[in-house]
Formats: sequence, structure tokens, C-alpha cells
Amino acid sequence: MSTGITQKKSLKEIIAEEYKKCAVDPIHFMKKYCMIQHPVRGKIPFQLFPFQEKTLTQFKDNRFNVVLKSRQTGISTLSAGYALWKMIFNSDFNVLVIATKQDVAKNLVTKVRVMHELLPSWLKGGSMEDNKLSLRLQNGSQIKAIASSPDAGRSEALSLLIFDEAAFIDDIDEIWVSAQSTLSTGGACIALSTPNGVGNWFHQTWLGAEESTNPFNTIRLHWTVHPERDQKWRDEQEKLLGTKKAAQECDCDFISSGETVIEPELLMFYKETYVLPPIEKGGFDGNLWKWEYPNYQKSYMVVADVARGDSTDYSACHVIDIEESSQVAEYKGKLDTKDFGNFLVSLATDYNEALLVIENANIGWAVIQQVIDRGYKNLFYMSKDLKYIDTERQMSNKFYRDEKQMVAGFSTTSKTRPLIISALDTYMKDKDILIRSSRLIDELFTFIWNGGKAEAMKGYNDDLTMALGIGLWVRNTALRLRQEGIDLTKSMLNSTTIQNNTGVYAANWQNQKNPYEMQIGKGEIENLTWLLK
Repeated sequence: MSTGITQKKSLKEIIAEEYKKCAVDPIHFMKKYCMIQHPVRGKIPFQLFPFQEKTLTQFKDNRFNVVLKSRQTGISTLSAGYALWKMIFNSDFNVLVIATKQDVAKNLVTKVRVMHELLPSWLKGGSMEDNKLSLRLQNGSQIKAIASSPDAGRSEALSLLIFDEAAFIDDIDEIWVSAQSTLSTGGACIALSTPNGVGNWFHQTWLGAEESTNPFNTIRLHWTVHPERDQKWRDEQEKLLGTKKAAQECDCDFISSGETVIEPELLMFYKETYVLPPIEKGGFDGNLWKWEYPNYQKSYMVVADVARGDSTDYSACHVIDIEESSQVAEYKGKLDTKDFGNFLVSLATDYNEALLVIENANIGWAVIQQVIDRGYKNLFYMSKDLKYIDTERQMSNKFYRDEKQMVAGFSTTSKTRPLIISALDTYMKDKDILIRSSRLIDELFTFIWNGGKAEAMKGYNDDLTMALGIGLWVRNTALRLRQEGIDLTKSMLNSTTIQNNTGVYAANWQNQKNPYEMQIGKGEIENLTWLLK
């Protein structure tokens, strides 16, 4: 029988119950005991919105979380609170925060420090070490902030890795590879960011998570999840940031974000419309992809970009159908200069003795020399002033090459690089190039404007991209010069006065008995009937 008397709990019992509640429920811990530094209102309780509570639950229930977020959603602060919760209720819990810059990572550690300082004494315990970049508690748990580098986190025994603004972190691919071994014993990861274009690690991780090809759980926080945001706020953000930046910062729009050289929408069109799996993956390493076998009625061009010689770079080439302007084969792999030269000769020979265009920077010269040593007769030459391209009989017409100061291969310089990029952009915008390769499209997604220069995003490659750009410029220029030669020949046949040709060949046509022949020096005659083919 009840006596109707309720026994009053002691303070010690109340604290013990609260401690247990906090230990199992991060939402209770954060809402009731965590304070944050508000930029206007100062130190205030962390009153979680429903979407923040849901996010916190997902952090707790999933080891790996990738968060695609709008700006000003408080997720960095939420991550700080979650890290503090794990540190307090777990001994020797090691948290590492990596960001683009040390100051950015430090900001999250500062949020943890502020929350920890303002906790009740019975909850926070004490700290053993406290500085701007780290905080260590008496139970051995700690949080540390570092800037991104390839070796970041390599030697850390990590319990929780936080990537803050992951889409903007250089070398994140290498960091993630090295970190996985330290997380393999049960460690967790939170990768949070607004989008920064497509093709980078954050974007690829998000796509993989959506397709269930990696262990990450996806959390998408569009600006509309915030109860204090309305269309008026969104409109103000667009006025403040501009259309593209607002799409990135507010709408979580991968496609509209970033500064890709080729518009992302166009790249998506190519990917969805033209990209096909190869009909054959050959070569000794399986990296020679073919979409069409040689057609002996067609003319081809093989365009190669040679690796610089470091371990991160690749040698790459395309086989392009010159008339149809379509990609019929592609290689991307790691070969030494001699093997790559031999490979190019074999490939070009297979495709009807294709015009072989090799970028001659750095060790490209060694590849070219190997091609010359093999006696390949259709190697590409061009003049330094870009006015002359020897489109036929590349090996045999030595007098002409010497006269015009022609050099073997294509030289990528400050003068030619904008021409290459322009040709690539024009062909793709006009949909005048048929691209089949998923590897190439993936590269183009990470081919960005960096300080006004078109180049691969840090940690990525542009070998296939540059090879294609060179090929399209050579194709466009060679065809134009070839047509000029044809037109000049036709004009010559209908005229008694012959002028010097300044197109493909620049020789004196006067006093020639046969209009289809040209004196090229030392008694040698060159037949020009190819101009009319």
C-alpha cells in the first residue's frame, strides 16, 4: 500500500541520472548543457532545430557520414558538439579535424573548447592540455586541428576524422587513403561541405554513397531545412553572392558550383549521351580502350601527352577519326619513354599509319626520338610561329622542315596553350567532337580555372584532356591549311601566273613543267597530288 510519501532525490542521484542520460543521448547532452558563441547574442544555449537533431542521430548511428550542406546551417558547430560528446564519454577518444587551412580547422576546435569550458563541473571533468590547435581531457581524449597535406593523419590513431569543407581540401584523396588504415579498427568519419564542382573526392564520395558503392551515409541539408530561412532570405543570398555562388552555397548544387573549364551541364550531356563502354580493353595493361577497330578507308590521328616522369602522372593518347572528328581509341597508363614510343608506333601503324602528334615538353623528346629511331614516316612537325604544319610526308620532307624551322612534335607554350583550350571548348560547345571515354569525361570534370589558368584540380590529372585539346587544334588547323593548299592548286591550274604558297607548303612554283610537282631542293621533286585527294 502506498504511503503517499515521495522520497526526495539527492543532488548526487540527480547528477548521476543526468550523466547517464547525457552518455547515451547526444541530443539531450547538447540541448541541455552545451553553450555556443553567437556572433551577436554572445554565449547562448545550443537550441537544436529538428534537422540538426536528425543529423546528430545519423552521426551516432553511422560510422561514415558525408554531409552536403547549405551555408549557415550550424553543422560545423553540431560536429564540434558531437566530437565533444564522444570525447567526454569515451576514454582515449582521438578526434582529428582537417581543413583547407589550419585556421579553418582551428575554428572547429575553438567551438569544442568554448562548449567544454561552459559545461557544469560534474560533466566536463578537467583538461590536461589546452591550446589553440588542440584540447586534451583528463580521460585521455583529445581533439586536434591540422591543415591538409598528403601525410595528414597518416600516423594518427583516429577515433573520429572530421573533414571540414571537404570539397575544398587539397590532397584529400591521399589523406583518405592513408586514414582508412587508422580508422579500420572502428574509427568514424564526418565529411561535411558545400559543393565545389564535380569530379573531386567529395562529389565522388557523395555519388558513391548514393549508389551504395562506399560505406558513407548521405545527409543533404538544403537551405529549406532551416526553419528560419524563407524565399526572401534565398533571394537576398542571390543578390549578395550571385546566381552561381548562391546555387553552390544554398542549393547544394554540384553542377552549378565550381569553375570547370567546360560547363558541367555540357559534360553531363556528353556523359549521358555519348559515353560508351569500350568494345575492347587491350594492351599489356588493359588500358588501351577501343570503340572502333581500324577502318582502312579512313584517316586517323594519334595524339599523345607524355608523362612528366613523376609517379602521379600518366602517359596518354587518343586515336581520332580525322574526318568524322570522333574518338575511336584511347590509352592512359604508365610506360617508360621507350615502351611508350614503341606503343605509339604500333598503334599509329595499326590505324592506317595515322598522323602521330606527340607533345614534346619534358621527356616527350625521348619518346619522339624513339619514334624517329623506329623510322615512323608520319610523325607530326610544326613551325615555332604556328604558321606551318607539315600534314603529310612528315619524315621525307626534311628540306622543307629545315627551311621553315620545323620541330618534331607539338610544343605546349604560353602561346599555344590558350589555343588548345579554345579549340577544346569550341569543339565541345558545338558538339563537333564525339567523346566515348568515361575516363576523359571524369578528367574534364576536374579540369578547372585556377588563377586564370586552365589546369587539373590539385591531386588530379589532365593528361587525356590536354591530348584531346592538342588533337582538336591540330585537326582544325591542319584541315584549314590543307584546304588552302587545295584551293591554291586549283587556282594555279587555271592561271598562267603562279604565286608562292604560304599554306601547307611555301615553295616557288614558277618554272615548273608539271603543276603537280614541286622542286624542294637538291634535285628532289615532291608529288602534290595528295592535295586533291
